[in-house]
Amino acid sequence: MVRVPFRAAADRVRHRLTRFTRPKSAARTTARTPGDLTGAAPKPYVRALSMLAVVVIGAWLGLLAVGSIRTPVGPMDTNMTLRPSLTGGSKINVSPLGALELDSHIAPLRLDVDVDRLDPVRSQALVDQPERFSGLQDEVTRDVAAGTRELAVRSCVAVISGATALGLVVYRRPRRALAAGGLALTLLAASGISAYATWNPKSVLEPKFSGLLSSAPSLVGDARSIVTEFDIYQQELARLVTNVTRLYDATSTLPVYQPDPGTIRALHVSDIHLNPAAWHIIASLVEQYEIDVIIDSGDTMDHGSAAENGFLDPIRDLGAPYVWVRGNHDSMVTQAYLDKFRNVTVLDDGRTVNVAGLRIAGTGDAQFTPDRSKPVGGKAAAELEGMRLATSLRDQEQAGTPVDIAVAHDPNTARQTDGTVPLVLAGHLHNRINEQLKGGTRLKVEGSTGGGGLRAVQNDKPEKVRASVLYLDRSTRRLQAWDEITLGGLGLTTAEVSRHLPEENLKKDAPSSPAPTPSPTRSPARPTPSP
Repeated sequence: MVRVPFRAAADRVRHRLTRFTRPKSAARTTARTPGDLTGAAPKPYVRALSMLAVVVIGAWLGLLAVGSIRTPVGPMDTNMTLRPSLTGGSKINVSPLGALELDSHIAPLRLDVDVDRLDPVRSQALVDQPERFSGLQDEVTRDVAAGTRELAVRSCVAVISGATALGLVVYRRPRRALAAGGLALTLLAASGISAYATWNPKSVLEPKFSGLLSSAPSLVGDARSIVTEFDIYQQELARLVTNVTRLYDATSTLPVYQPDPGTIRALHVSDIHLNPAAWHIIASLVEQYEIDVIIDSGDTMDHGSAAENGFLDPIRDLGAPYVWVRGNHDSMVTQAYLDKFRNVTVLDDGRTVNVAGLRIAGTGDAQFTPDRSKPVGGKAAAELEGMRLATSLRDQEQAGTPVDIAVAHDPNTARQTDGTVPLVLAGHLHNRINEQLKGGTRLKVEGSTGGGGLRAVQNDKPEKVRASVLYLDRSTRRLQAWDEITLGGLGLTTAEVSRHLPEENLKKDAPSSPAPTPSPTRSPARPTPSP
């Protein structure tokens, strides 16, 4: 009688499982026919191992066959699957960009999430109803929770069915087959308990990237942090700036400079590094100090990729002209995107413009190091760029249109302008420097207005948020004083506002002069600190 191929394959599997369990003497003396399983009984541990092999293979086949679900997550369509794994963890595939892996748990199962596409209907709904973005986080959380529950149920059915079916094929005994299914369920439950016990929520801060995503790992992390970390934080910082400024206005007793309504007020910011909280802080400072112009000395981005460009859109609504130079983390793609904004003036190659009564010149950084690698040209390239800027400044002076403020990202570039401009602004160092250079130019280096950027959450201590308000005389356009605003970093609700004066102004004022009282005729709409 000719056996069906499937049954013949099952007999061969059974035969090979039993041939190693008989004593050699029995193998020699016992006549066997195909499919005969009589003879010496296999050893208990061999039987256990064979049962375990049947359970694992059957469960794996079951997961491959039916152990995945298709579920929507916000505007995206995804496939969620459990896979056998020696190390566990989770893997998110974003075709065609690549994948990221998370050490989320330790268990013999790995969670795979394949992001297939953006659903056009749900995506269009977000575009048509922007207010839905505020509830997108809750929607995504509900979708993921619902998908996980469905996946758990589907996986239980898959492993039990797979192990039971294979056990029935191999053993041909319903009791043994049911035992295989029960053991598969037990192993799945043990894996779930192991995953729960070893769950590591911090794994999202240290993902491993592959494919195209490896060239810009901050994008995924930043999007996550924007949703989970910064919403409340950025609002509280903006409110803190407002409150501290008002307190300063009411109680300050600084004995000298009082800005009059004609003073030009410039806000110097730098090194935002994709921190969305910075826009709320800047907007608050613009309102409280009635800023005339914002000067950004670069590193607004982290990788300068086109995918980051949307981060710049709030600049349109800050309420003041925005002057910007390229940093070493900003690309020409970033520069081209900003150059399209009506309220933004991009300075490069010594370009000079008139903004808010000031004549400002600047140049972009000579380096582009989005991966924080060591610059190829280093200090020499920065200094060479500074020499070009200084040449442009001299040309302006000879033409009878001297520049009031020069802007560069790297202080090494800024130092080359000594003697050609009264004030030069820079960033890059994430620390403040105020220095009178030998040729008479004042160098002011601003700290990070983004608190080091979103990557600051990985540091042991939060980096402080820094910005400065510069007061310049409208007639001479010379720096008269500046306020340094310093906020605590992520999670720290501290703030300082301190008034500083150039040394030449201090020499003009007697130290014993009484502190002037705020002018009663000053407009109440101007809440700038009055000494």
